[in-house]
Amino acid sequence: MKALRFSKTGDLKFLEYVECPMPTPASGEVLIEVKAARLNRNDISNVMGRLPYTTVPRTPGRDFSGVVVEGPKALLGKAVWGTGKEIGFIRDGSHAQYLALPADAVSIKPESLSFAQAASCGVPYVTAWHALEGARVNQGCKLLIVGAAGAVGGAALMLARWRGAEILGAVRNVAAASSLASQGVHSIVLSAQPSAKGELAQAVQEKFPGGPDVIFDTTGLWLAESIRALGNYGRIAVIVAPGNGELTLPIRDLYRCCGAIVGINSLLYASVDCARLMSQIGKGFDSGQLHGPQGLEQHPLAEGIQMYAALAKGMSGKIVFVN
Repeated sequence: MKALRFSKTGDLKFLEYVECPMPTPASGEVLIEVKAARLNRNDISNVMGRLPYTTVPRTPGRDFSGVVVEGPKALLGKAVWGTGKEIGFIRDGSHAQYLALPADAVSIKPESLSFAQAASCGVPYVTAWHALEGARVNQGCKLLIVGAAGAVGGAALMLARWRGAEILGAVRNVAAASSLASQGVHSIVLSAQPSAKGELAQAVQEKFPGGPDVIFDTTGLWLAESIRALGNYGRIAVIVAPGNGELTLPIRDLYRCCGAIVGINSLLYASVDCARLMSQIGKGFDSGQLHGPQGLEQHPLAEGIQMYAALAKGMSGKIVFVN
């Protein structure tokens, strides 16, 4: 079969598109013919050696959808999807034509999603779900999503609506704001970088006087400003930090509003746990309460090396490899 492989970390030049043996599923495992697999930014970090638990040689790729071709009778021929912290890091991942995983690490793909849509959901939806859980976003919660037009932000928007939250998006351009408006979501347009203290706090006042209950900063750029904008007893969920990850924060503003910061790391969740969660999320898609991701860029796996390089250089887009 064809797969992306790397035997060293530290540079994308170590990533190759090669012919390699088919995986052999062990007892209790399934063999999946991969139909689609998302390219996430931490797949790039994986090859670059920024994640110390990776073992090599390795096929990268966390998120997938496909069809079970070997395994327990109940799963044979079934369309499945999944993700997880082991996949692509300590066991071979989804950027290949076939993938072997424990049978309980997959769940049935929602019928309402294409293979490409299903494959693009893994990391964004798992991350968004745990951010909303950790920040206690439920019915009536006033939620600001910074980066609402991105993959994780869009997933958070869908899931928060499902939970009954009142949502305000924050985006970086008018086109993104128009896209959210077409979905019935009000948004504000922010500077590319925070330019003045209090900019975010002032911008949210029309929608959320007194500040939001929860701010989910998917960009990592607005944490300090989120603290200044937060309502009393509010929570901030964060998933990334810019630069070296060391920030100067207005702690006085945080304790004065009795606020809290919640960190979310999708790489803490095993594939078996993710399968249970995605089974639950899948019901939302098939009931019509959640809608599949749009604007996907589909590329054959043979273009994988070029796509890794393009994303590493700053190209934006929701990239999915299709077989």
